[in-house]
Amino acid sequence: MTELGWLKELVRFEQDLEESGMVDFSAGFDPNKELIIQSVRFMNQVKEEFVDAAATFNELKGGAVGGIKIYGISNTQADFMLFRNGYKLIFELDEPGKICIRPRHQGVSIVPGTEAAQNTTDTYAKEDDELIATWGPFGEVRWTYKKQAINLEFLIRYYISKFVRESTR
Repeated sequence: MTELGWLKELVRFEQDLEESGMVDFSAGFDPNKELIIQSVRFMNQVKEEFVDAAATFNELKGGAVGGIKIYGISNTQADFMLFRNGYKLIFELDEPGKICIRPRHQGVSIVPGTEAAQNTTDTYAKEDDELIATWGPFGEVRWTYKKQAINLEFLIRYYISKFVRESTR
């Protein structure tokens, strides 16, 4: 068990119960609150993995020119983007349980699910990728892509590889 925040909530619930003498059956596990917490936690984990992968890529490439940069997006809890040679790959928590991955570049869009780029005058891709949270047994949050469970290592490898290919000048 790596995260014990739920135990703190349980203790706080019991202390409130003892102090007030009232039983509140609606207190305790709140799925909406849990989904928010798990969504932010997952986004931070994804960002950490991208930071590690980008740092390794930049180190192996040798030099700052053409390196991958990662920026947090202001006024958000966990959104971030990869940037290189005018290309952006934006990870946004659109709502609890839904992460959108949006490639952006003037004149070229990365087409999700393909290895090709499309020429366009629009700065937006035709389609964004979405990671969706689903509930597993015992309140576990599982992340999926097109209803299939994802493996974080392969997600990072896929998007870094694709991003580097598409952002090469």
